[in-house]
Amino acid sequence: MSSTTTPITLDPTGFRAHDEHRELRKHGSAVRVDILGVTAWSVSDPALLKELLTSANVSKDARAHWPEFQETVQRWPLALWIAVENMFTAFGADHRRLRRMVAPAFSHRRITALQQNIDTIVTGILDDLAALAPGETVDLRERLAYPLPIAVIGDLMGVPAGQRDAFRQVVDGVFDTTLTAEQSEANTAALYGALQKLIDSKRAEPGDDMTSLLITSRDTDEEGGLSEDELRDTLLLMISAGYETTVNVIDQAITQLLTHPDQLTLLRTGKVDWNDAVEETLRFEPAVRHLPLRYAVTDIELPDGQTIARGEAILASYAAANRHPDWHGDSADAFDISRPLKEHLAFGHGVHFCLGAPLARMEVATALRLLFDRFPDLELAVPIEELRPLGSLISNGHQTVPVRLGRGTA
Repeated sequence: MSSTTTPITLDPTGFRAHDEHRELRKHGSAVRVDILGVTAWSVSDPALLKELLTSANVSKDARAHWPEFQETVQRWPLALWIAVENMFTAFGADHRRLRRMVAPAFSHRRITALQQNIDTIVTGILDDLAALAPGETVDLRERLAYPLPIAVIGDLMGVPAGQRDAFRQVVDGVFDTTLTAEQSEANTAALYGALQKLIDSKRAEPGDDMTSLLITSRDTDEEGGLSEDELRDTLLLMISAGYETTVNVIDQAITQLLTHPDQLTLLRTGKVDWNDAVEETLRFEPAVRHLPLRYAVTDIELPDGQTIARGEAILASYAAANRHPDWHGDSADAFDISRPLKEHLAFGHGVHFCLGAPLARMEVATALRLLFDRFPDLELAVPIEELRPLGSLISNGHQTVPVRLGRGTA
C-alpha cells in the first residue's frame, strides 16, 4: 500500500458501526482498512467516492485488475463477492453487455405495473398481523420486512413458493461477515445448489418470468448471451440484491420513525410524504454500509497527497459517506425527513447504480404508508439501544424489530 499507516480493522459484527464510520472520516478522504484479513482503501469522502465510482481507472473485475485475487479467493470468507461472474464484478464492455440483458426487467413500465401487487401483498401481511392478540409483541423484520421483498422478487424472477425459504437462508449467509471461510464456502455451495434447482425447474417448465427469459437467452444466443456461470451468478445477484437490501431499508425506516415521533408527525400531517421518509432512511441508515470491492487500474493520486497504487483494492464506504459533514453539514447525524437535500449513495453511483432502486423505493414507501395507517399506535417493544445489529460489516439492519402494534384500524 502507498500509505504507511496501520490499517483500521473493520468490525465484522456491526456493533461498532457508527463509531467506525466517524473514525474513517477522521482519517481523511481515504484510509487503509483490514476487511477480514484483506487490506483495502476505504473511501468515505462523498466527492472522492463519486469520482472513483465513475472513473475508468477503477474496475470491479478482480480477475483482471487485482493481483491478489487468486490467493485471496482461496481463503477469504467474502470470496463470493469477488468471484461471481455477473454485472456486479464486470468492467467495461462486459458490464454493459450483462447490464443490458437484465435492464428490461426493471423498466419504468414494468416497475409501475407492480404497484397494485405490492399493495395487495402488504395488505395481506397487515391483515394477518391485525388478527393477532392485542398487546402481543411482533417482530416486524420477520413478519413484514422479509416477506414483502421476497414475494416481490420471487414473483418477478419466477422462484416457486416452495424454494423461497431456501434462498432466504443462504442469501442471509452471503451478507454475514461473522462466518468462517469454511462456513462461507458451505453456504456458497448450498446457494449454488438452490440456484441450479431453480434453473433446472425453469428449463423444464418455463414461465413468464425473468429467470425463464434469461435461460432462453442463454440457451439460444450463442454469441451475445450469457455463459452458464454468468446465468447462475446473474440470478444470484438479482435474487439476493432484490430482497436483502430492501429488508434492511424497511427495518431501518420503521425503527427510525418509531424513535423519532416528531418525524412521524410530519408525515401524518402531510408536511412531508412517505418518499421523503424513504430517502432520508437511505441516507441515514443505508442498507449496505461497505461494499466490496473495486480495484485501481492505474495509480490514483488523492487530493491529500496519498496514492492508491495500481492493483490495490478499494472499499466503497457508503454509510460513512452518507453522513459526511462536507455533504450534509452539522445535521448529518440527525434523522430529518424534511431536510431539503437528501442526496445519498445508498444505491451506488455511476454505471453500477442499482437497477432495482425504483422497485425498492416503491416497496418501502408502500410498506410504511400502509403499516402506519393501519396501526397508528405502533411502538417499539424495547428501547432502541437493545436492538442488535446483524452480524455484518456489509448489511445494515437489525436481528429483530420487536414492536407492539396497538389498536388497528379497519
